[in-house]
Amino acid sequence: MGPTGPTGPSGGPTGSTGPTGPQGIQGEIGPTGATGPAGISGVFNYADFYALMPPDNSATVAPGTDVSFPQDGPNSGADIIRTGPSSFSLSQIGTYQVFFNVPVTEAGQLELTLNGAPIEYTVVGRATGTSDISGMFLAETTTINSIITVRNPAGNAAALTITPLAGGTSPVSAHLVIIQIA
Repeated sequence: MGPTGPTGPSGGPTGSTGPTGPQGIQGEIGPTGATGPAGISGVFNYADFYALMPPDNSATVAPGTDVSFPQDGPNSGADIIRTGPSSFSLSQIGTYQVFFNVPVTEAGQLELTLNGAPIEYTVVGRATGTSDISGMFLAETTTINSIITVRNPAGNAAALTITPLAGGTSPVSAHLVIIQIA
């Protein structure tokens, strides 16, 4: 057989694309993937306890004595409850954000206690008598039904007057807000 001859010229231009065919059958569902990490936790429980001056906290708060918040504000149920006018039970082990605001006439300090023991990093105060004493902290409990209070620290020289009618004629409020966050 003899040698192959040269290739001839290519054919005409490419034709247009044809119509899309029908969709195929759906395949089987694949296996479920691994569970992702837990998301950020939110608020579990909350409670707002307050006092109005007057008539609440009519006596001074002596050193080593707790501030009264005898009235109940909004709350989420039975996990953060009062056990008296100045003590509050945290029924679950967890982390709580605690905020208090108390109008006080004198220079002074306040602190949180947990199960009767002062939480040293929660002491807040002021040197003059011109503003509220307030603080916001995280407190962790390690036992169920832990008791939390706001206290005029033992060893302080002065009893504290919770200021009545501060700045006007209406009773002013003091607040203790507790929010379980973990």
